[in-house]
Amino acid sequence: MTHTRLTPAPVRSLARAVAATAAVLALVGPAAALAAPDRPADSSRAPAITDAQVLPEEDGWASAEGGTTGGAAATPDHVYDVSTRSELIAALDDAGDAPSIVRVHGDVPMNADATGAPITCEEIAEGTGYDLESYLEAYDPGTWGTDRVPEGEQEDARRAAALKQRDLIQIDVPSNTTIIGASEGAGLTGASLSIRGVDNVIVRNLVLADTYDCFPSWDPTDGAEGNWNSEYDSVRIVDSSTHVWIDHNAFTDEPMTDDQLPEHFGRIYQRHDGALDVTNGSDLVTVSWNTFRDHDKLTLVGSTDDPDRGDPGKLRVTFHHNLYEGVGQRAPRVRFGQVDVYNNSYVIQQEQTVGYGYSVGVGFGSHLRVEANAFDTGAVAEAGDLISVLNGTEIAAAGNLVDRRLVDLREAYNQGRPAAEQLDEDTSWDPTLRRCLDSVPRVAGAVDAWAGPRFGPAPGRVGADCRA
Repeated sequence: MTHTRLTPAPVRSLARAVAATAAVLALVGPAAALAAPDRPADSSRAPAITDAQVLPEEDGWASAEGGTTGGAAATPDHVYDVSTRSELIAALDDAGDAPSIVRVHGDVPMNADATGAPITCEEIAEGTGYDLESYLEAYDPGTWGTDRVPEGEQEDARRAAALKQRDLIQIDVPSNTTIIGASEGAGLTGASLSIRGVDNVIVRNLVLADTYDCFPSWDPTDGAEGNWNSEYDSVRIVDSSTHVWIDHNAFTDEPMTDDQLPEHFGRIYQRHDGALDVTNGSDLVTVSWNTFRDHDKLTLVGSTDDPDRGDPGKLRVTFHHNLYEGVGQRAPRVRFGQVDVYNNSYVIQQEQTVGYGYSVGVGFGSHLRVEANAFDTGAVAEAGDLISVLNGTEIAAAGNLVDRRLVDLREAYNQGRPAAEQLDEDTSWDPTLRRCLDSVPRVAGAVDAWAGPRFGPAPGRVGADCRA
């Protein structure tokens, strides 16, 4: 492993953009059709993504209360270049909580042996006694029944195999760390980055692909027909973690998308869980300029309606300038937190690898601001279908573009529903940490141009169309 540090370009300050959405609404009204979104003009005034960049001031919740710097203060002996799973783990262990920068080169498989060579689920299960065919035979609903969860020899073996896989793919990220893709195609395949009980973490410029569970569990009591349940998110921010910036990454289930998975007991053998979850009292998170593709259940903010997990007063998260394309649901689903969802682009496709359910979930105790986003429904959904109410009672959701028409999503959801089922307008807070607010007609073009990993000189701001 080498410890060579690149000299980063300075991060330039950016003036806050004028909130042009309000002006657009005033000029054209809530139901007026708009022209096609513009692609942002090129500009050479900003640097490319570099390893020591910090989250700019006023850029979402992670910029509050001291801001997020990750490993920007790392000394040369705490800058690491890694290209295998073993090197990644060694780098994180070596640095501990000291500021560190971990630069990832190439695609790094996590289901891998000590040399970095990929290994199969069957190889992981060796020595545990687990065998899928034996598991299916043991818990076939025709003989096991549908009113009790699996237990016994094969379930114990499955759990043992699952622990072996967890030790391979779950990577604990310490405080004061930046993990960044350093070359084209850099990423982690099958990884579950665990940001657990820590502070000040940056994850940027990575392809986070196909985080899959080799050993899903069968639960015949889950729903009317039972379900296969899997573990592992590509990124999990849990246990009161704070100041986390997730930026310019690509999340995907490729190459093993859900439409390729088999069925057992008449249900899809689900090997994917979430893409990015923020739970258990975590706080002050910014999720920006990422692409999310071909995944079903994307993002939970808060995992339970039970307040004993420490969520009330926490779970403050900003989502801006992300692309959600061909995804199923939870973009995001929110409980408790003050969550700002603005300037994101949602593309729903007629033929997706996962079925479309909804985009934004209004959960228990949530305080969502969903504003100045662009939705291309692909003739799959109506404006009122973009929100799902999941024990929530209120939302602010004005000024969104749905198929080039300005729509208040709350009003669209409420239309035709009885009074007892309608959402109230959330006036409990006003977002202020919006460093770069694009006017809504420009959102789709800006996100299309700049979201996801970026390498080399930036042809424009490492955001989009907000000028210095």
